Amino acid sequence: MSTPTRRWTRHWTRQGIAATTAFSVLALTPALAWASASAPPGTAAAAATVAGLDDLPFRDPDLPVDQRVDDLLGRLTETETISLLHQFPLPVPRLGIGQFRSGTEALHGLAWTTSHVDGAVHTATATTFPQAVGLASTWDPGLIEDVGAVVSDEARGYHAQDPALWGLNLWAPVVNLLRDPRWGRNEEGYSEDPTLSSEIATAYGHGLTGDDPFYLKTAPTLKHYLGYNVETRRDTVNAVLPPRVLHEYEEQAFEPVIRADAATGVMTGYNLVNGRPATVDPSLDDTVRSWTDKTLFNVSDAAAPLNLVNSQQYYATQAEADAALVRAGLDSMTVNDNNPTPTITAVQEALDQGLLDWSDVRTAASHGLELRFRLGEFDPDGGPYGDIGADAVDTDANRALARETAAAAQVLLKNDGETLPLDAGTTDEVAVVGPLADTLYTDWYGGKQPYSVTPVDGITARLGDGGEVATTEGVDRIALRDASTGHYLAGGEGAEGARLTATSDDAGPAAQLDVFDWGEGVVTLRSAANGKTVGLSGSGFANDQDQPNGWFVQQLFRIEERPSGNVVLRYAGYDSTESWSPSFRTPYLTIDDSGALVLGAATADGATEFVRDVVVDGTAQAVEAAAGADAAVVVVGTMPFINGREAHDRTELDLAAGQQALVEAVREANPNTVVVLTSSYPQTIGDLQDSVPAILWTTHAGQETGNAVADVLFGDTNPAGRLTQTWPASIDDLPAELDRYDIIDTGQTYLYDEDHDPLYEFGYGLSYTSFRYSHLRVDDRSVRRGDTIRVSVDVTNTGDVDGDEVVQLYTHQRSSRTDQPVRQLRDFERVRVAAGETERVRLEVPVQALRTWDVTRSRWVVEASTHDLMVGASSRDVRERSSVHVAGERVPDRDLSRTTEAQNFDDYSGVTLVDTSKEAGTSVASGEARSWVAFEDVDLGKGARTFAAAVARAETGDARVEVRLDSPRGRLVGAAEVPSTGDAYAYADVTARLDRARGHHDVYLVFDGEVRLSTFRLAP
Repeated sequence: MSTPTRRWTRHWTRQGIAATTAFSVLALTPALAWASASAPPGTAAAAATVAGLDDLPFRDPDLPVDQRVDDLLGRLTETETISLLHQFPLPVPRLGIGQFRSGTEALHGLAWTTSHVDGAVHTATATTFPQAVGLASTWDPGLIEDVGAVVSDEARGYHAQDPALWGLNLWAPVVNLLRDPRWGRNEEGYSEDPTLSSEIATAYGHGLTGDDPFYLKTAPTLKHYLGYNVETRRDTVNAVLPPRVLHEYEEQAFEPVIRADAATGVMTGYNLVNGRPATVDPSLDDTVRSWTDKTLFNVSDAAAPLNLVNSQQYYATQAEADAALVRAGLDSMTVNDNNPTPTITAVQEALDQGLLDWSDVRTAASHGLELRFRLGEFDPDGGPYGDIGADAVDTDANRALARETAAAAQVLLKNDGETLPLDAGTTDEVAVVGPLADTLYTDWYGGKQPYSVTPVDGITARLGDGGEVATTEGVDRIALRDASTGHYLAGGEGAEGARLTATSDDAGPAAQLDVFDWGEGVVTLRSAANGKTVGLSGSGFANDQDQPNGWFVQQLFRIEERPSGNVVLRYAGYDSTESWSPSFRTPYLTIDDSGALVLGAATADGATEFVRDVVVDGTAQAVEAAAGADAAVVVVGTMPFINGREAHDRTELDLAAGQQALVEAVREANPNTVVVLTSSYPQTIGDLQDSVPAILWTTHAGQETGNAVADVLFGDTNPAGRLTQTWPASIDDLPAELDRYDIIDTGQTYLYDEDHDPLYEFGYGLSYTSFRYSHLRVDDRSVRRGDTIRVSVDVTNTGDVDGDEVVQLYTHQRSSRTDQPVRQLRDFERVRVAAGETERVRLEVPVQALRTWDVTRSRWVVEASTHDLMVGASSRDVRERSSVHVAGERVPDRDLSRTTEAQNFDDYSGVTLVDTSKEAGTSVASGEARSWVAFEDVDLGKGARTFAAAVARAETGDARVEVRLDSPRGRLVGAAEVPSTGDAYAYADVTARLDRARGHHDVYLVFDGEVRLSTFRLAP
């Protein structure tokens, strides 16, 4: 990869090209040509007005960017300016400005690379790296920065071909913390830990932005701000984030990346944050923008602006909603596809109604324009990265990096008896079996791979001519015979497939289906005749799909047993849960009068019964392949479109029962069995941990998966990937509700969980060698705010092969006013250590990073305390310990005589957090009977005499807020009656006399009835 040289002046004349000719070649892309051709009568087309454009101030790279932005804004009409607030702002041909789009997906490679030209669909290919959770599993920021650089080069390469389709504002990375593996989009994030997540995101972001101090190669956008971890009812679920969780955990995945200039803005989540839709959260402006002095460009997620009026019913009209979005700090609305007209109309109405000032619109528009200037769009030469072209895509170097990254991301979970690495010299025959042995599955945000190397391919290539690979997917091949007619269900034999009909008299290939078990009773059916997956097609079903795919995954079934011994088919596609879908009303399959398989019955009793004939016993076939082999590799796992994804959370973490049984059977046949577990999230793998000698985990790792797996299995790569999440031993170790965001209260993640022994802990991973830690040194044993804690440790490779070790530094604060993490990652280093050699590893943590959010004063504080320093190979494998004293401050006792925000409680039960108003503020809302909030360590002095509070109550009748001491049932010292205020946002002041409220106590506010409490004070 070469880094483009920064260009500060125009270069067309230096290159011997006339400015007008150069600009027409550069700028008249298909999108601009379309814009010019479709310009309304009387509008000068870009091609006719290019002469003289270079003399306009906004085209002058030597001018300060704010002057260039102001000049361009001054040349735009009001409608054109408003359109800049949409994902697809209007082209402006008279100024030579073509179609711009915000948002190109680039989570682990350029994605969704499909164009429509001349009525034909053209799908582009791009280098596909491991899923994001796999990228983070490398624990190697340098490597991930290289990955980001390749992704940005390829984005530029496609942008050069069609800038209207492939924009340079990339919607990546996702930094939402992986607090719960049931989240359907787990594969898109990095880690449950904010330090690791932000480090990997910063590295990826720097690769995307390039190294120019002003110009951007691409402009990354962090997703999804804020507290977004639930897919079920994701547009209405309320992420309750008490202040400590908000500031210490959730924000810390975003803030360091923005501060490091590794991202140019954030995308808002679909969810509510403390009762307010994230799209209108005021922290977009007053918090996120405070993290940097650079201009940020904040965008909405797709269709989210419409949710404010529709599902969320937060505003009555789109004009009100769009006005609120802009005022909150959102700069671009992703809505109505590529049509900005509805947004222009709504914003214009907001201006006419006085809901927005023109300065608000101009400010938001300027943010998007400045981003485009930094991308070089308005420079005559396209800026320093403008010469990156199509030859940057799918290069040999990119392919090599994909392979290196896929290998570096793998985690060796178990290796008893040195089962691995396999010895290529003595391993002549390997059985590679399992449903993922010879197939690479893509995900919703994965691009089209230029090629696919499966585990079978990779292992075959590694063994070479002298080796032999026996392979089978280990799935049953069946034929379904209509129990009433005796006809077999069959599809088409050609590549295009055909509708499935029960008209065949024999069970030939067209009637044979391979059954893949994905867990929870869900299977996919693949035709033996053409290798295509069966899916819903119109009113029937056809064998015409390459893989399960699409927003509504329509290739899913359940095969249900009947009392007769026969089976029925139930459609289980993702749209089957939608009330508008026919499959919701008639999910069971029947044979219609023409013999076609259709949705036709509401219950199993009305479904067509089939006799299931097993043509091939998949498990028996796998056992046969494995029995005589030198080693058996069983590749099992998940399918990213099926086992949870966007809009669909998981309800279990188990490996599919059929896959589990396959592994156990192969292990029985061949003791030298290795499991390659391919999944997007931690799995509860049950007895496999005990029954097989070796387990290697990989995420879905892209085009080079097979080569990378072979590299690790045969020891060409010594595995050094480490887990970025806790793998629970059981799903019962997680909270009952996925939407419990308060990890401190629930005791979630390695940070706060003291009650469960995980299957594998955060930071865990094995190697083919061993490492000894020694001679831990702490530079200073006493530090203060502004200092940096520096430690060093010797890491010795005590084995026979070179290897990487991920050295991890954790801290624990011994004393604090509040509950502190059991341990918390502060720094890490992936270091290469040759066999028999020692490397001195240096780690550090700024004292400022030890800060905690003080709810008594609503600010950050570094407390005076001793901190344990723990250096080791995982969060639980601590090899060396020391400590350091931090000369911080003591948090004083609470003073509730001052107005206190109710959300700043220390403990709570039965309450939630909601919006004080639609514009700002957070209130406590009581829920269940006798719910309460607690304020600890309160100094009431010689006596508090009055309780005063700002409350709202929409319900009729009165409620009550009691003031009690030391427990929810402690001594009652006063109670305030709360009348109905008629509206949840109408607050009234209430007071109550207090009796004998003096001295030091924990103060409890106990609610009797539904009340919103914004602020209160205990006045002397």
